[in-house]
Amino acid sequence: MFTKPEQFAAANKASVDAMLTLANTALASAERIAALNLNTARSMLEDGVSNAKAMLGAKNAQELFSVQASLAQPNLEKAVAYTRSVYEISAQSKEEVSKLLEAQFSDFQKQVFALLEKAAKSAPVGSDVAVSAVKSAIASATSAFDTMNKAAKQVADLAESNVAAATNATVKAVGATAAATKK
Repeated sequence: MFTKPEQFAAANKASVDAMLTLANTALASAERIAALNLNTARSMLEDGVSNAKAMLGAKNAQELFSVQASLAQPNLEKAVAYTRSVYEISAQSKEEVSKLLEAQFSDFQKQVFALLEKAAKSAPVGSDVAVSAVKSAIASATSAFDTMNKAAKQVADLAESNVAAATNATVKAVGATAAATKK
């Protein structure tokens, strides 16, 4: 496959670079998730203390229920914001990994086509049918990969819009419940 040591070294370097990029992407995502979790934990602790003080300050059961109802909406909104942040980090990581894999697949495809062209030039007469069949198979595989990639992106977009609609509906429903409880 490689006719010169330089080609082999270049291919190895490209593989190592790709793996390093993949590892850096994973670590960056983990770092962002860890920071989000730490900030969320800090915020939950502060909110918990504040909420406990507010509930302890209630003078009767009606006031306690009113305080609890008023705390439900902000807590739900924070939970939804956290979930959205996790989803965004995951989606960005997926996108970066997808781009890397697409680039690797494209490079592999180019190498295979280059090898086929080289083999076709030195192949015996009449083997052009076999070379054409292999090229056709590779083109079909590429088309299938592209179709699968587009379908996966459409599913991800649909899921994202459904999650957004569901979370917005949940926030509105809790808000309406909280408003009804206050009356």
